[in-house]
Amino acid sequence: MEVLHYPGESRAPVSCAVTIGAYDGVHTGHRLVIDRVKRVAAEQGLASAVVTFDRHPASVVRPESAPKLLTDMEQKLELLGRTGVDYVLLVRFDEERAGEPAERFVDEVLVGVLDAKAVVVGHDFHFGHDRTGSVTLLGEMGSRLGFDVTGLRLFSGGLGRAPISSTRIRALLAEGSVSEAASLLGRPHQVRGVVSGGDKRGRELGFPTANVAAGDFIAVPGDGVYAGWYQRGDGVRLPSAISVGRRPTYYEDHGQRLLEAHLLDFEGDLYGEPARVEFVAHLRSQARFESSLALIEQMQRDVVTTREVLGRTGPGST
Repeated sequence: MEVLHYPGESRAPVSCAVTIGAYDGVHTGHRLVIDRVKRVAAEQGLASAVVTFDRHPASVVRPESAPKLLTDMEQKLELLGRTGVDYVLLVRFDEERAGEPAERFVDEVLVGVLDAKAVVVGHDFHFGHDRTGSVTLLGEMGSRLGFDVTGLRLFSGGLGRAPISSTRIRALLAEGSVSEAASLLGRPHQVRGVVSGGDKRGRELGFPTANVAAGDFIAVPGDGVYAGWYQRGDGVRLPSAISVGRRPTYYEDHGQRLLEAHLLDFEGDLYGEPARVEFVAHLRSQARFESSLALIEQMQRDVVTTREVLGRTGPGST
């Protein structure tokens, strides 16, 4: 996959079949759309391309209510690369872009950079200033500029279910339903960050944790205890009991909200390392315990349950 940039000098060397969107999460619904684009491209002898943005458009248009992101840019590009698409056109989205007419976007981006011959989007797709661009407008411009337009119904993943969307996945994560979110993402939700120093409370209790500092713009699951995986910078994955919350036993509701991973069967220094934390299953809600001993006993149970969920029966198991 080649990444192109707009504005910039890069331009696809061949005509393309194109889809457009924020593509936050690159979830199963997104991948079905991309599969359709790739099929159209193969049928018409075109390259396949995804047009996306260097930040979520809502962060510019309505920053006060912009959603937390399911993926940072690094992970989004990695996931798009795995789809087998030929090109990703990364469009800089700023106030100027937010105010541009939809027609200009079509002329300069779809036609000017990608020489689009086919465009595939959701049936309710809107773009351009005040969301004046639509599937209808694309169709009208396509008839003049030489590209076909397909508006797809959103995929639900099952009869009677709401469409698969990044918004739906964020809501599931917020309530701690990480396994259901994973079924829509097509993989466990992953949060990336760097291991930072803390007050070493977990070490004092016999359960040292890696305090993973993720960006404020990233969607972290709701407060609770989870079973999951911790991936080090060298790619090694380790089973982990993960805590998200404010440590109510010691800080009640006033503590800093932390993402902490207790790595099973591991000893070593992780400070300053890049980390990737994957959430597999919700184990329990956060709770305030009457004593450190009661908390330790619960954490021991959490580790046992984590091993069961992840199929790791004990130290050295595979």
